[in-house]
Amino acid sequence: MNVIVAEGLTKSYRVSVKEPGLKGAIKHLFNPRYQERVAVNGINLTIKEGEAVAYVGPNGAGKSTTIKMLTGILVPTSGKVLVNGAVPSKNRMDNASRIGVVFGQRTQLWWDLPIIESFELIKDIYEVPTSTYKKNMEQFVELLGLEEFLHVPARRISLGQRMRADLAAALLHNPKIVYLDEPTIGLDIAVKERIRAFIKEMNQQHGTTIMLTTHDLEDIEEICSRLVIIDKGSVIYDGDLQTVKNVYARERTIHFQLERPIVSLPSLIESMPSTSLVREEGLRFSLRFDKYEISASEIARHMMNQGEVMDFHIDEPKIDHVIRKVYNHDLNLQEAWKEAEAVAKKEVRHTR
Repeated sequence: MNVIVAEGLTKSYRVSVKEPGLKGAIKHLFNPRYQERVAVNGINLTIKEGEAVAYVGPNGAGKSTTIKMLTGILVPTSGKVLVNGAVPSKNRMDNASRIGVVFGQRTQLWWDLPIIESFELIKDIYEVPTSTYKKNMEQFVELLGLEEFLHVPARRISLGQRMRADLAAALLHNPKIVYLDEPTIGLDIAVKERIRAFIKEMNQQHGTTIMLTTHDLEDIEEICSRLVIIDKGSVIYDGDLQTVKNVYARERTIHFQLERPIVSLPSLIESMPSTSLVREEGLRFSLRFDKYEISASEIARHMMNQGEVMDFHIDEPKIDHVIRKVYNHDLNLQEAWKEAEAVAKKEVRHTR
């Protein structure tokens, strides 16, 4: 079931254009000039119930404008958008009752009230049944570690504590969809990991649909399975996260630690296709290889046949490699899908 459907979704603004200074202001007063700015340009997007989607792009790409139209804050200039079967801007109350929103730069907590009282107010606003409220609170306190600051006013807690509390507040009424805008911005590693684990738990165990906008690429890899990239108001990529990684980040690095040196190491490396030495320090060395030309298991078998391998591990590519290619306009969508099909066939061959 599709919970979000956007067809030709467009939002444009009329921006005044005037020369600087008093002269420019007077001139604009008698002869105003305007310029049309398109923030979102004909977006087609469908998101199924229970999906975790990363919606990413450079600053000014149109991410926040899209989210504001999905939440009903902004009315589209043209196109169609349905959230849970309703038009958000025409059914704001109903839409608000079914969604949760977390903005990394803003809070929905009452500044001078203890956190627990903010939760109780939200319970009353959304008319959350007492049994549901207690059940959710028990789970959120455990997963997010809220106990230590539940009775502290929002203005006195740290950024990491506030973000955890905001996440709980957004999910207190069991929304079907949660929009997360930079939920881990400015947080330390430990808090980020806790928040990511909580979001994954809500998505996987409770089927909550997640739409995540972020510049933290680790958030994407930890939480999402689908990647939508927007640039200059248009979607330039929409597909499976792992597929695009496979196509545009095929190289892997395998690290070995030996019991004793392999005398024939250079010639052994030369005998393996698409494999090169990137680092060697005593009994430790690293090889870079194309996973669709030769598998990690083949490389490991070659090494074990030549010497005693004490340990080895593989580094997987990061999504930032892919995003960088997109931002540099190196990603050709038609070629991507053709290559993805070829990659899938090779993957089957190497996993046998």
